[in-house]
Amino acid sequence: MKKYLITDPQYYTNDIEIFRETLIKTLTKHKIDIACFRDKESKNFEELAKIFIEICKKFNIKEILLNSNYLLAKKLGATGVHLNSKQFDKIKEAKEKNLFTIISCHTFLEIEKAIEQKADAITFSPIFNTPNKGEPKGIEKLEEATNLYKDINIIALGGIVSEEQIAKIENKKAYGFASIRYFI
Repeated sequence: MKKYLITDPQYYTNDIEIFRETLIKTLTKHKIDIACFRDKESKNFEELAKIFIEICKKFNIKEILLNSNYLLAKKLGATGVHLNSKQFDKIKEAKEKNLFTIISCHTFLEIEKAIEQKADAITFSPIFNTPNKGEPKGIEKLEEATNLYKDINIIALGGIVSEEQIAKIENKKAYGFASIRYFI
């Protein structure tokens, strides 16, 4: 099962040296398959994104993504982009730029749309209780999704902070799990 690290300035900061140290510490501690630089507030996003990509390459992360900005992802040499659930119209453009493309989905209708648009993978969320992310879908809904939609890689996201939760996700045959807090 793939391990997908997503950063957040709340844990990584926008201070360049602390960001660098925190990321290196996390990547040293965990074997990561996919990593996404996600920061919706820092003014030095591009500078931090460059550092993120550079460090992830040193750790041989297979898929290195930026959140939402596929043009910047391509410009900086990331391998992909994680689009938000309002960016379905950007999947085609990201794919045309040869970017590995993940999109956030919260409903089965959105999963179907992601399949139609040929996204490489989706995150399905929130699976568990997560601050400010609405009612959790639960592990049963994840299982239903993985059984119904075998044509796309489904990554569980939301409130994943323990080995017990990861075991439940793996048991439901998800492609992987994504988390911010689990990797801290």
